[in-house]
Amino acid sequence: MNAAVEIITGIMLIVGASFALVASIGIIRLKDVYMRMHAASKAGTLGSGVMLLALAVHASDLAVVTRAIAGVVFFLLTAPISAHLLAKAAYAAGYRPCADTKVDALAKIVRPKS
Repeated sequence: MNAAVEIITGIMLIVGASFALVASIGIIRLKDVYMRMHAASKAGTLGSGVMLLALAVHASDLAVVTRAIAGVVFFLLTAPISAHLLAKAAYAAGYRPCADTKVDALAKIVRPKS
């Protein structure tokens, strides 16, 4: 039983680290702030969540498992909201999507002049 838990934990850590690696490569390689933010929020959240779940599988203490699951829930609730607000602020500050973006839905919204 203990060897199976260690193997599952190791696999989950490798998967989580792989998603974190993909997120970091996406931040470096993608073209504009919106694509980079998408990579960081989606793959980074999934990687962090899987690694916290690996901690929950490995830990035998209920308090550690509860904190790990609370951390996963916190990531899942806050990462999409913060990415949305950062993207909205970047657009309002004047950062436009790159030419690869086919539809700019926010360009059609009339903004008050400041």
